[in-house]
Amino acid sequence: MTLRDLRYKLDKKEIGAVELTQEYLQKIKERDGVIKSYITVCQDGAIAQAKAAQTVIDAGNSKPLTGIPLSVKDNICTEGVRTTCASRMLEDFVPPYNATAIEKLNAENYVMLGKTNMDEFAMGGSSQTSYFGGPKNPYSIDRVTGGSSGGAAAAVAAGFCAAALGSDTGGSVRQPSAFCGVTGLKPTYGAVSRWGLIAFASSLDQIGVVANNAFDTGYILNTIHGYDENDATSSAAAKGGYTKLVGSDISKLRIGVPKEFLDGSSDEVKAAVLKAADFYKSLGCEIIECSLPSLEYAVSAYYLISSAEAASNLSRFDGIKYGSRSGLGEDFNELIKNSRREGFGDEVKRRIMLGNYALCSGYYDAYYNNARRIRTQIRKEYAAIFEKCDVILTPTAPTTAYKIGCQENDPVKMYLADICTVTVNIAGLPAISTTCGYDLDGMPIGMSLTGKAFDERTIIAVCDRFEKDFERKECMR
Repeated sequence: MTLRDLRYKLDKKEIGAVELTQEYLQKIKERDGVIKSYITVCQDGAIAQAKAAQTVIDAGNSKPLTGIPLSVKDNICTEGVRTTCASRMLEDFVPPYNATAIEKLNAENYVMLGKTNMDEFAMGGSSQTSYFGGPKNPYSIDRVTGGSSGGAAAAVAAGFCAAALGSDTGGSVRQPSAFCGVTGLKPTYGAVSRWGLIAFASSLDQIGVVANNAFDTGYILNTIHGYDENDATSSAAAKGGYTKLVGSDISKLRIGVPKEFLDGSSDEVKAAVLKAADFYKSLGCEIIECSLPSLEYAVSAYYLISSAEAASNLSRFDGIKYGSRSGLGEDFNELIKNSRREGFGDEVKRRIMLGNYALCSGYYDAYYNNARRIRTQIRKEYAAIFEKCDVILTPTAPTTAYKIGCQENDPVKMYLADICTVTVNIAGLPAISTTCGYDLDGMPIGMSLTGKAFDERTIIAVCDRFEKDFERKECMR
């Protein structure tokens, strides 16, 4: 059911909040042993929240998300509930506070079913770097879910929650949403507070939403958006009303299709995205071929910037200030070295090393500064496109979900898989991914709609219009 359906049924007393929560918990108990979408399931806490929500509903004071069962990615701090970042380093970490986004959900008496699986510290494109074992794709359990919000996308696709919070640093909400056949929204940088989101790359990270449709992503964004005095990068420009344009006439919109994104995609993905462009054209939209020439440098720039910021952000996890402490070490330096060696997985270590290398005095200008220049150029190219277009249509990923074990040990292939998503984070723009087709194996194909900064309303409306005509196939639940 959509969130609107659930809201209606809860308010009309056709279903109770506790009953609804128990249904989701039962599904998780029966089936998530195979999918592994959750790291922590909050059985008792969810029931307690549902009882409190029902009291609010019975009093006639329900808000949009009162009694709605959601999941939360395991790098978003939740007071009293283990938050691991899917890492041995934080295996037993229980935050003493809530992220701002969680506080806003709590204010509406939502229900948290649990914390979802992910790539360790959100570093990866398959969610297979999780210390707890990677999740599996509900469409085919021998395929990856995408990453790093793979557990969130798998949980929504499998019906283990009504919707989910994720985080997106270079496509981490949109790519797994594409692979798992659901809808994922990455808001404008600053639209949602990052306070309480355990940092990977601070200038790129953004809390996002995974749901069954575009309207539901906006429905949740209406609650979690806004300026936060605890986060200096949050913005008062995020005004809300994200579902306001849903159902409005989009026939006069100009939709840009950058050729570079299609050139690097598989034939099946390219055909599905161009078919979506034809659909919009049939509505009266103007389809404009455009170009983002710097796309070929985007992955390199992204990994240099994100790894440099990750090396800085993860320096605090040394077994003394934060994180699991090794039992080995004859002195202070040995203790830190062993704690980090034991606590971090291979992919996290790789990115810390890459980031420190890029920031070394002898290589800073050659690598990190050049990456910053490319970031500026990409922003300029997007600005030029938006002078003649209202929305940009691209593939979300160049392929569909691949089989587990095919790419995880090949960093080059893994990193290049982010080619269609990283530019949005580099430019700080909003984007939404939804299913636009299926390949010969029945795996979902994702398309992405990118908008102007703080114009989530338009891309949600444009995405919703497509979804209303597209017949989405259910996964093997």
